[in-house]
This record gives sequence, structure tokens and C-alpha cells, in this order.
Amino acid sequence: MPAPEWVEQWPGSATIIAVRSHGIRGGKPTDETRYYVSSLRTGAKALLRHVRDRWSIENSWHWVRDVPLREDGHRYWENNGVQILATLRSLAINALRLDGIWSITEGIAALAHDIKGLLRLLGWREPAAAARLSR
Repeated sequence: MPAPEWVEQWPGSATIIAVRSHGIRGGKPTDETRYYVSSLRTGAKALLRHVRDRWSIENSWHWVRDVPLREDGHRYWENNGVQILATLRSLAINALRLDGIWSITEGIAALAHDIKGLLRLLGWREPAAAARLSR
């Protein structure tokens, strides 16, 4: 298949990849074709693996930060605030995943009003003296 004219914008490109996907989004069937330009000179299976790996990162990390944690909706102006909140979001995602919770939305909902569960998730243990007093 001849390369489209727009490929000339990427000197050094070796491969054009067209990935067609079918699925259901919002209750409606979808049929999409996505195009990728690559400088890799390898086979179709390896290229597809690269595309899937890329989308895996997008879906498991970037989308989680953007949608459930609404990172793009926040407008912080000070660098320290931006960095601190990004670190806290990363901590939350990683703590939930280490505990076996892959749906960040469900994990947040489950722990939003469960302070003891949240502290337990973060490794906090009640001091022995406090545990004896609460009995």
C-alpha cells in the first residue's frame, strides 16, 4: 500500500501502521481505524505489541489521572502545589493497585469515608497502647 502524502512530515519513518478496532462505547458499536507512524523496522506482531503497550500505559495511568482523579480539571499555579498533588495522586494509584484494586474509581468510592481502611491501605497500624484503650 503506498504511503499517504502526510507521512513526508516525519523524516526517517519506516512504517505506517493501521490498527482497526471494534467494540462498544456508550452502548453503541464502534469501528475505528487508528494510524501510527514508526521508525522501527520490524514485523507486524512486534509493531502491534508496541501499539498495545502504548495504549496500556494510556489506559492504566494517564486516563486514570485525567478522568477519576480529574487532574486536568485542577488549576494550580504554584510549582510546589502541582508537584505535591501529582505525587499524592501517584501514591493513591499505586497504593490501590498494590492492594489489588485496579478500578481506581471503585477504590476511591470504597475508601472515601473509611478512614481506618485508608490508613490500613497506607500501612498505618494502630499503636498498641491506643488499641488497649479502645477495648
